[in-house]
Amino acid sequence: MSIDSGESKNIEYKVTLPDRNIKYTKTAVAFANGEGGRIVFGIEDQTLRVVGVSDDQVFTIMDAISNAIADSCEPLIIPDISMRDIDGKTVIVAEILPGAQRPYFIKSMGREQGTFVRVAGTTRQADAATIKELLFEGSNRSFDQTICRELTATEDDIAKLCDAMTAVAKSNAKHGAEAVKPVTVQQLRSWNVLVERDGELRPTNAYAILAGINGLIRSVIQCGVFKGDTKAVFVDRREFEGSPWELIEQAYQYVLRNIHMGARFAGVYRQDVYEIPPDAIRELIVNAVVHRSYIDHSSIQIAIYDNRLEITSPGRLPMGQTLERMKEGYSKIRNEALAAAFAYMGLIEHWGSGIPRIIEEVREAGLREPEFLGGDTDLRINIYRGQIITMPDSAGKVPNNDVAVPNTFENMPDSIQSAPDMTENLPDTVSGLSKTQSTVYKFICGRNRVSTEDIAGLLGVQPRRARQVLSDLVRKGLIEREGAARSTRYVYTSR
Repeated sequence: MSIDSGESKNIEYKVTLPDRNIKYTKTAVAFANGEGGRIVFGIEDQTLRVVGVSDDQVFTIMDAISNAIADSCEPLIIPDISMRDIDGKTVIVAEILPGAQRPYFIKSMGREQGTFVRVAGTTRQADAATIKELLFEGSNRSFDQTICRELTATEDDIAKLCDAMTAVAKSNAKHGAEAVKPVTVQQLRSWNVLVERDGELRPTNAYAILAGINGLIRSVIQCGVFKGDTKAVFVDRREFEGSPWELIEQAYQYVLRNIHMGARFAGVYRQDVYEIPPDAIRELIVNAVVHRSYIDHSSIQIAIYDNRLEITSPGRLPMGQTLERMKEGYSKIRNEALAAAFAYMGLIEHWGSGIPRIIEEVREAGLREPEFLGGDTDLRINIYRGQIITMPDSAGKVPNNDVAVPNTFENMPDSIQSAPDMTENLPDTVSGLSKTQSTVYKFICGRNRVSTEDIAGLLGVQPRRARQVLSDLVRKGLIEREGAARSTRYVYTSR
């Protein structure tokens, strides 16, 4: 067991067995309500000094910990108690697994006061919204599929929603609007946007969200532009509400209006380029709207600082989800009815593909990898502004320090001495490319399959810039991307 770092979301240290068991049973409750964790007895939490437990007291203390957790917590939590030897001293580890019968709480305090959750390296009392979220997790239900008791929907209301969703689906259709089947009442029932009770169709919370009825469930996006890298000085603030697709479009356009635009030149043609890939921006907003907690009455917040775009989505990560798994493409759907409706409307594609695709697009734009923060009370994602590449010096060497590059790319170095002279079979489409793009395209035509590192070496630039040039050629349909992550390769497309 490593003790290289201090207390965290999944570990807590106790130097001795506390005189009051509440000091560690509430942490056991918090671990059971979250991702699980370990309470280690015999280590100082501040210094991480291994004190150990007296050998003649080990089994007595282990029994006391097990009994205290089992007797104090409801539903029942049974810890896995073990001994470990660290630096010749014995410590006791109580491991708590994630629980399925949420919420867990201290029996003597009751559910409202005795429910605890883990936030970073601390144990905190859960608020009403978190307890409600835990209740839905424990009953394996989706809040958005629950009947909205304060809401009624007439046949005309339902027909309007069906028409609106069908129109959105047709506008997003990749294979022609004529292939889109209209939304029907039966379809809404299959998604649990409508639920039949006592022979009557009742709208669920998903219906209220899709119809943009904000008075019952808060569905708002707050946008702001701030001077500097904090919220101390704001330049502009806006608040958008309405149906989800309206929220997404309004917030998306707001961000585009407030970030920089540069230019690339393909031959004599100018191409406007945003400093952050628009597809990544839109995908982030869509993810926030479909995956946020609607039990939490907070708003989605989009903040544009001088150095970054920050999107905050209310609510802790769903049970079983972590930041690491999310970035790897693991999908855990919180709002099942909304997810089905969004998939029909073409707002989301394959489950779990959104976040990995965002990461790849941001990398290919030459930006830092997106930063994922939180997950305990909300999820915050940062995309840092300003293209960063390393320019070669006069001797052709690449210095170690990164330098910022303006929003225009026409001054890219033409380090093409090593480019092969293989132009006889090059398609005519290369005539519409910039000099750098043409060099890369010729290189790929001669070799058929290349990596990002191959192109970085060809141009004498950092891999970030190489990925951007390759991405441009992919969008033009001249080459194709195969594989993912480090195994990504780019191949010539026969036209």
